[in-house]
This record gives sequence, C-alpha cells and structure tokens, in this order.
Amino acid sequence: MNEIKLIIADDHELFRKGLAELLRKHDDIKIVKSVGDGIEFMELVNSQFEADIVLLDITMPNADGFQVLKELKTLNSDIKPIVISMHNDGNYIAKCAKMGAYGYLLKNTDEAELILAIRSVNNGKKYFSAEISEKMINFMSAQSISEDVLSNKETEVLGLISKGLTTKEIAAKLFVSSRTIETHRANILKKLDVKNTAELIKKAAKMNLI
Repeated sequence: MNEIKLIIADDHELFRKGLAELLRKHDDIKIVKSVGDGIEFMELVNSQFEADIVLLDITMPNADGFQVLKELKTLNSDIKPIVISMHNDGNYIAKCAKMGAYGYLLKNTDEAELILAIRSVNNGKKYFSAEISEKMINFMSAQSISEDVLSNKETEVLGLISKGLTTKEIAAKLFVSSRTIETHRANILKKLDVKNTAELIKKAAKMNLI
C-alpha cells in the first residue's frame, strides 16, 4: 500500500495538532510536515520537498492560501492542494477551484469526508461535496448572468461610479454628455434591480462586477 504523503498548512497550531492526531489513525496517510504560513510552505515546495497533498488554509499570515495556489500553479508542482477553510461562500470556493484546488472542505467537515477527500484527490480526482458544489455553481451562475446583462459601456460607467465620480466627471472622462451617463446609470440600476448608488455598489461588489 502506497502511503499518501501529506502536509498541513494552517496558522492555528491547535487545529494542525488536532488534524494530525485524527489522520494518524489511518495507515495509508503519513503527515510529512506541518507549517504555520504560506511562505514556510512555499519554501518547502521550492526545496523539492516530496509530498502528495497539502491541506491548505486560506487565511494565513505572510502568504495566504490564494497566493499559495497561484504559486503551485505557476511552478506546476505535483503537490495537490485541498483547501480546508471556514469560509463557505461561493466566491471563495469558485476562486479556489479556478486557481487549481483539487478539493474544498469546511473546517467542520467530519472525519469520513476528510479521508474520502484525501484518498480521492490522491487518485487524481477532484473532491467538492454536494453542498460545496452547489454554493460554487450558484455563485458562478449569478456572476455570469450579471456579466452578460451589463454592456461594456455600462460596466465602464459602473466602475467609475464605484470610484465616487459624479455624473459630470464621468461624462467628461468618457467624452459624452451628462444625459448619456444618466441613461447608463438608470439602465444599470434597473438591470441589477437596485434603487440607489449605495445598493448598487454593494450588489456589484457581491457579484464581482467591481
């Protein structure tokens, strides 16, 4: 039986120790290293440290999980990342999947699912539970709809509104009349189903439009 060599990268020492204790019960999994931040982990990767999987936290000091995913992708590393996080919103999940994560688990995941995820990823498969997949799909659906709804010019105007520019300033910047900008603004509010600028900024940020 081939051992699965595993690294734990998380800034909470108690969580790392608890995870290590739990995984020690499984003969096919061997923890080869435990690190507290992204830079420490990337130093391991750059030193050609041998491992199959990293259980990766997103919010770490000195280099967060997103930076680590980006580096692993750039280096074309053989170490497969499984994100293990307390964040359960679709934005985080979709971003991790896009950046090369092989799996995404919540920190309240039970032991059986954790082991299943590790073994699945070690066999070259991706692992996203039904709940996680649903959140990711819902987020991506909402995002693609919103992007299709706004025209390029409306997206440009939205970006300038979010920077605090007035209608007059936006008109001068885009070399059009104030009335044209007012029309774009009215269309954006209507399409995103909001009533004022404050609601618009909040919703646009949530939908990753700005």
